[in-house]
Parts: sequence; structure tokens; C-alpha cells
Amino acid sequence: MDIPLPYVKPLPPFLAQRYHGWKATTYSQNKAWFRKLATEGQHPRAMIISCCDSRVHVASIFGADAGEFFIHRNVANLVPAFAPDGDHHGTSAAIEYAVTALHVSHIIVLGHSQCGGVQGCLDMCTGNAPELEQSSSFVGRWMDILRPGYERVRDKYAPEDMAAALEKESVMVALENLMTFPFVNEAVESDMLTLHGLWTDIGEGTLECLDSKSREFFPV
Repeated sequence: MDIPLPYVKPLPPFLAQRYHGWKATTYSQNKAWFRKLATEGQHPRAMIISCCDSRVHVASIFGADAGEFFIHRNVANLVPAFAPDGDHHGTSAAIEYAVTALHVSHIIVLGHSQCGGVQGCLDMCTGNAPELEQSSSFVGRWMDILRPGYERVRDKYAPEDMAAALEKESVMVALENLMTFPFVNEAVESDMLTLHGLWTDIGEGTLECLDSKSREFFPV
């Protein structure tokens, strides 16, 4: 006998209304394209690793249609180092699938301004968020990935500039860790894959790209 799930509720009316509006317009006007995607599968050219932050609208920034990007989102757009230890690694699994199954040509790591995850890491590393130091904190243990980035900027920037600097370090830490994955490294070395680092200012709508030699970000 199936066990009921009393804690699961119907979709909120405002979301149901939006769905019906989408189905009647966007889907209806592009029905052939959606059915083509369904029958032929996805063939995205790029994977984008971005933050969970609801203000970072990846598809909108690049004017992307369905099927163009393989998008993975997590707190602070981070990538853990390669660690095939048998534990659950959603980000690592997404990267593996994108590179070895979908054969994407580009992986883009997209950071952003006013990142709550990065601010949490900064607070944790400066002793202002003891709750994140607890072993039971999922956010804290995830933000441990960014500790090397904090160590690089801690003595280089004034306190008021630290968060913005660490946001860009999160992009570089992710890119560095990407190269620890053997299949990523092999694809990059064989010119089958390129890596890119971006940072966007939410309020200003600007987009900056990482220069590999200077480790600085410049306007796109």
C-alpha cells in the first residue's frame, strides 16, 4: 500500500496561473521546438555553474532558449575538488555528466555581487558566524571549499572590499578545482573544452570576465 504524503500540498495558485500562461503562449508558439528537444535529447554547447541566488537569472542574461545551456546552481557557485569517495556529490555529478555524456564545449563559472554564501564564508572565517563552524552546518561545510580563497585575500583588501574580492575568488577557486577532475583536465588539454570565469553586478547589470594571466576581471 502506498504511504500518503500529508505534508505535500497543491501548487500555489499564482504558480499554476503562470504555468497556464506559459503553456498558452511560449509553449504553444514553439511547440515543434519543444517536441524536437524531447525526442532528440539535449545538446547544449555550454555548462554554466552559477549561484542559487534567485537574482541571478542565467538564461535571461544570455538570452538563452530551452536546450542551450546545461545549468547547475549551488550556494556561491562553487566546485569541490575531485574526490571520488562514494559520498553524494551533486555538483561533481553534474560536471561529470556535462563533460563525459553531453560533451559540452564550454564550462562557465558565474559569480555575482552581494552573494550571501560568500558573505557567510567571510563571516565564518573571521569568527563572526560560529553557527557555520558547527559540523552539522551544511552551508558551513560547503563554504569550506572557499577557505583557500579567503586566505588569499585576507591580507590584501580593506574590510569593506573583502566581500567583493571573495566573490571573485569563489570563481577562481571553482575553476581551479574543476581542473582536478581528470576528465575535465583531459578535455581542456585536448582542446575539446574551454573554461571561463565571469562575475556579474546584479544592481548595475554589468558582466566581467576573468583574465587568466592577471587573475583580474575585466568588462565583457
